[in-house]
Amino acid sequence: MNPYLEFVERIEAGVASAKGIEVSGKGELVESNSKVLLFSPHPDDECITGLLALRLQREGGRQIINVPVTFGSNMERKAGRARELEDACAYLGWHMHRASDGFESLTVDGVVEILTALNPDILFMPHAGDWNSRHISTHHLVVDALKKMPADFRCTVVETEYWGAMDDPNLMVEANAEQVAELVAATSLHVEEVARVPYHLLLPAWMQDNVRRGSELVGGQGGTTPGFSFATLYRLRVWKNGRFFPSLENGIPVPVGADHLKEIF
Repeated sequence: MNPYLEFVERIEAGVASAKGIEVSGKGELVESNSKVLLFSPHPDDECITGLLALRLQREGGRQIINVPVTFGSNMERKAGRARELEDACAYLGWHMHRASDGFESLTVDGVVEILTALNPDILFMPHAGDWNSRHISTHHLVVDALKKMPADFRCTVVETEYWGAMDDPNLMVEANAEQVAELVAATSLHVEEVARVPYHLLLPAWMQDNVRRGSELVGGQGGTTPGFSFATLYRLRVWKNGRFFPSLENGIPVPVGADHLKEIF
């Protein structure tokens, strides 16, 4: 008898049993002068890659504002996806900023208006190689908008990955079980999407694999794991004087705890 069989079967059974779980509710909205913008290619990306934003809110008191770049390509689902996005953001206690009451995709000028109005300290966007065409176009959309901002505009830029992994992330952000569960629950509120493919239930496994990758991609080749069970990988840079600048000399693992975030942000 393979002693790992029960281990694998328990994972399989846990995923199967979770398919019937339903959640609802609203988190406490945080208002702050320190604003964090999430430029999300599709409704649900804010949850999937949202660990660092969640920690910046909970541990750092930052105001998180999700900016939907699109509501997906299916015209019949746009209104439904917008409602699901509102539910997911409300569950996490995040604000949502829509450029209009319709479902049009954001334009470069629209992003410039948002950056000018909200003046974020930090913004999130997909990295340029995130495979999915909308993720890639969102990256270039935000960069093109940054190039149109005044020369004195400055912010920290956090690049995310999901469909296409980064070769050079420089942050491995730890999640505890409670934080992972919050992200799974929020993702589940994209009800029609997860009914099609229950990818929310695979989020913990993806975050476990990020520990494997991040141990060496962030910690250095031949490095050892910092002991995390779950993590999300990011690339941190600074936008100033009209271009990107590196902000970290070496990759950093970020354990759970506010003090660790304060050292970086």
